[in-house]
Amino acid sequence: MRFSPFVNARDLVPRFAELFARGGYSRAAFGKDCLAGLMVGVVAMPLAMAFSISAGGTPAQGLYTSIIAGFCVSAFGGSRFQIAGPTGAFVVVIFGVVAKHGMEGLFAASMLAGLMLIAMGLCGLGKFIKYIPYPVTTGFTAGIGVLIFSQQVEDFFGMAIEKSSPEFFEEWVQYIKAIPTVDIATLAVGLGAMAVIVLLRVFAPRIPGAVVGVLALTIVRVVFKLPVETIQTRFGGIPSSMAMPRLPLITWEVARDVIPDAFTIALLAAIESLLSAVVADGMTGDRHNSDGELVAQGIGNVASAIFGGIPATGAIARTATNIKSGAASPVSGIVHSVALVLFVLFLAPAASAIPLACLSAVLMIVSWDMSDIPRVIRIIRTAPKSDASVLIATFVLTIIVDLTFAVEMGVILAIFLFLRRMIEVGGIKSANSDLSVKLAREGVDNRSVDADSIRALRQHDIEVYEITGPFFFGVADMLQNTLRHISKSSKAIVLRMKDVPAIDSTGIAALESFLSQCRRRKITLILAEIHDQPKSALEKTGFMANVGEENIVSTLDEAIVQAGQRGRDG
Repeated sequence: MRFSPFVNARDLVPRFAELFARGGYSRAAFGKDCLAGLMVGVVAMPLAMAFSISAGGTPAQGLYTSIIAGFCVSAFGGSRFQIAGPTGAFVVVIFGVVAKHGMEGLFAASMLAGLMLIAMGLCGLGKFIKYIPYPVTTGFTAGIGVLIFSQQVEDFFGMAIEKSSPEFFEEWVQYIKAIPTVDIATLAVGLGAMAVIVLLRVFAPRIPGAVVGVLALTIVRVVFKLPVETIQTRFGGIPSSMAMPRLPLITWEVARDVIPDAFTIALLAAIESLLSAVVADGMTGDRHNSDGELVAQGIGNVASAIFGGIPATGAIARTATNIKSGAASPVSGIVHSVALVLFVLFLAPAASAIPLACLSAVLMIVSWDMSDIPRVIRIIRTAPKSDASVLIATFVLTIIVDLTFAVEMGVILAIFLFLRRMIEVGGIKSANSDLSVKLAREGVDNRSVDADSIRALRQHDIEVYEITGPFFFGVADMLQNTLRHISKSSKAIVLRMKDVPAIDSTGIAALESFLSQCRRRKITLILAEIHDQPKSALEKTGFMANVGEENIVSTLDEAIVQAGQRGRDG
């Protein structure tokens, strides 16, 4: 894969525009999109409010985010089926940003994150971000699930806590101290909603359990007049209108303070949105455009901040619901946004009666799904130790430090994991024994290698080493140690590079040092079977001229004959 500093303009054409440019959109497809969009809107409504409340926002902010970001991603995105909105991945980081910088700080961080996402897409980084190692994404996703579950305990049990701590262990100390304040009615409502969701998952998985659970227990609360906290009692209800657009105030001081959080939001949004798009491709056989999707996610987050929303990304569960409901195009995502607008305009007063314990029950189920503890245990037991260590480290850092630090460390661990894999696939090995047998059997008969060269090879007057993998610092370090194992009688060394696709400046420096050491020991260095990229890089630095054109050959046989001749001349 070649990296370009800028993406091709064709990669930024939205799937929505492609659909109508081809002229293949029919009434039947529109009907499917309308039904799918309505279904996703119903599913998204309680999730949007629950995620926003858990993150320290208001129910209305969650709805605004699903409406605005959902519309932008569907209209401008690179996936036909992506549904965007608030997700569990952001709950912890948003909660931390609001605690440190207030809601205005969150709007600034969201705006900056959106601009970062747009820049990532324009620079063509979408093709690379989705390759972050599985242990890293699994580790911090599982950690986020644990943190979301922890945050729901207060509302689920109806505990009386003046101000919840954002720190995981301090939070649980507060819960233990608040056990005497548990409200039985609130706990009963939460358990009831959870039971409905779980039972529907088992016996009627096609029915949206979160919607039915919230609706059923809201009716129970109203009918029996249970004294539990609701959206109305805590937030004063949900506005029956959309928020007016307003640009966040971003000063240099504010930007400097929220840049680390903005980076975390952008990276999480990129990872989760591209992961969701990959899942959608697997379910439909379609193929999304990564860079166009990142640009759309950026636009969605900028627009969400302008309308007072919270960060958004592609939502795997809602995207899967969209596909299973028969969606045919991005129009279904736009219909989902319209359905939520109608909900805000006409059903907001009724939604104000929803008990907070019901939304906590929904998020506890979501947190279990995110954590996927059985999968984590399986990876730890069966995966290589390096992968298991990365997963555990990311998981623990997410919980005991914070998500921003965990994501940054996760990226660093991913880089080291990649470098370790590259070093493992690369290397330098001696080929003398294999070659001497092969040439003794075939070389003289074919008259490609003379008997003197074969004899020199056997006696180690000629040393042949094969380099495999990209020639960068890992292999370069191995090369520095090669001369220590070479016989004092050696007259020539052949480096066979047929399996070296590329070389970097560290590899070039290592070759130059190796050549100097060979000359001090009066050993001729010969390079064989060099590919175009390494050859071009070595020519630009002058290494090829220094080693001598006669010592750069195209086949191994030529290299051995040349080495034999140099040994005799020496």
